[in-house]
Amino acid sequence: MGRKSSYSAEFRNDAVALYRAAGGKRTYAAVAADGGVNGETLRSWVRQADEQAGRGEPVAAGRDEELARLRAENGRLRRAKKEWELEREILRRAAQYFAEEMRA
Repeated sequence: MGRKSSYSAEFRNDAVALYRAAGGKRTYAAVAADGGVNGETLRSWVRQADEQAGRGEPVAAGRDEELARLRAENGRLRRAKKEWELEREILRRAAQYFAEEMRA
């Protein structure tokens, strides 16, 4: 856990509100300069406010769903690879057997 912020919660909320009021017409750095803070600090405050308001949850849920889907697909592809390797080995042995039969 980090150190306690030197900025009050009211100041942080006002800075976030000021950034949102700009409606995307101003950058984090420009809005932060007006308040005397770093642009990255303001960006982290906006991100924290979004997460507290529940706006960050759908993105995380979407990522979790995609990760679960990709893991399932990865498992399916690994099983299919093992099956193909087994089939290839069976065909290789069958070809070897019939080649020996043809020579005899």
